[in-house]
This record gives sequence, C-alpha cells and structure tokens, in this order.
Amino acid sequence: MAFGITKTELVAFKEKAQRGEIAFLTHYWYDPRFPQYKTVTKAGCADVEKLVSWGKQYGLKREWIHYREDFPHFDLLGENAKEILIQEGLEDQYYRFH
Repeated sequence: MAFGITKTELVAFKEKAQRGEIAFLTHYWYDPRFPQYKTVTKAGCADVEKLVSWGKQYGLKREWIHYREDFPHFDLLGENAKEILIQEGLEDQYYRFH
C-alpha cells in the first residue's frame, strides 16, 4: 500500500510508464517481508524490453520485474533505490521520503 503521494502523482507516473518511458515513483510503504524499509521506489515502463535494458545498467534482473497494476516495474529498496535515484537525477524523490 502506498502512502505519502497524491493521486495526481500516481496518475502521472502511470501515464508516463504506459507511454513507454521509464517512470519513477517513490512512496512510503510497508511490507512485512521487508520491515527494515519504510519506502519503495517503483521504476516502471510498459515496454518490458526497454525496462530490462534500463535495469541492466544497475544490475537489475528481468526476473525481478513485477507485472502488477497494468504495467511492469522494478521495486527499488534501500541504498539501491538511493543510488539509482541520484544517478537518474531524481534526488528530490529520495530526499522527500528520507
């Protein structure tokens, strides 16, 4: 479940991903499997091959892609999320939630 984002931000993320662009959305999150993490960044794109290609530069594997919510995405957690957001020029998403 996502917390701390607006509906407008969620819609913009989904629209960008569905256009075949790599889209990012960081939000507060809780999953009992990962109690050490308070946030997640979704990196999504409707074009799976583009997403796979993008993910390779960060060591992300195809089998880590989630196919929920009508678009494929990686869930980025912890230091991995921080490093990727900074390299993508999206420090604001990281610092907003940390």
